[in-house]
Amino acid sequence: MTMQFLHGDVRRPRGHAILIARSSSNPRVVYCTYCVVPPVPMSIAKFLPPMFTAQIPAEELREASNISGGSMPIPPMLEEASSLAYLEKLAERRDDDLCDIGSISSSDEMSRMQMAIMSSNEYGQLYTSAMAELTEKNPDALSASSGAAESSDVGTLDDIDADELMLQTMPDRQKLAELGKLIGTARYAIGGHDNALVQETRKKMQHIANLLAAKYRGTELVAAAINPNEPGARLAELYLSRAFKLLDEEYAEIPGIERAIRDLQE
Repeated sequence: MTMQFLHGDVRRPRGHAILIARSSSNPRVVYCTYCVVPPVPMSIAKFLPPMFTAQIPAEELREASNISGGSMPIPPMLEEASSLAYLEKLAERRDDDLCDIGSISSSDEMSRMQMAIMSSNEYGQLYTSAMAELTEKNPDALSASSGAAESSDVGTLDDIDADELMLQTMPDRQKLAELGKLIGTARYAIGGHDNALVQETRKKMQHIANLLAAKYRGTELVAAAINPNEPGARLAELYLSRAFKLLDEEYAEIPGIERAIRDLQE
């Protein structure tokens, strides 16, 4: 099976893609799934309650213990999409790869499942090969950005790995979403007086902020998130909301958010 990249570059897969297949009986009907190569180790078994893990054979449980090296289709079966035009706009807006994987019978659900899995594996192999080739040819590719991180007191990256490369190529929406999660971690650490976790979270947040354009005001967001005062959490949320409004080009909403930010800072 050979997939065709309709959006993105086969030489530089992003690690997240919309996979599409056309109906063999009606090419205007399009099926799709979303393929993700996990950037960090993820154990499915870890999140299963003990009462469920006890019912799963040990061999299957081991296979589910770590899927970070592979890829997975979500959902696990090709599902009918509204239109190819919509998927093209969606891929462009989210900065996903968009890959045509061929044609499929509309009535054969098993084939739609198998094709989703096989194509996901193929995409995962393309991504893994591209990452390996990049680090082999240019192991110092990220030295400049790492240096910038050092000057901003966010720590050094001793080893360039797939996780860091994934962060570098992650679309802005995902970077902002990750900052949103880390805001919660920072406030939890502050509430529990866990200074070590606060500082660790700050470094992670600042590293992501350094990869964003200045217009998102990531540094101000990080400062608010680790501010132990009560308004800090609300201020961080406002900065994050402002960043998403900029990303979505909802400019009319931004003045109100900026007024709220100024009110909290007074």
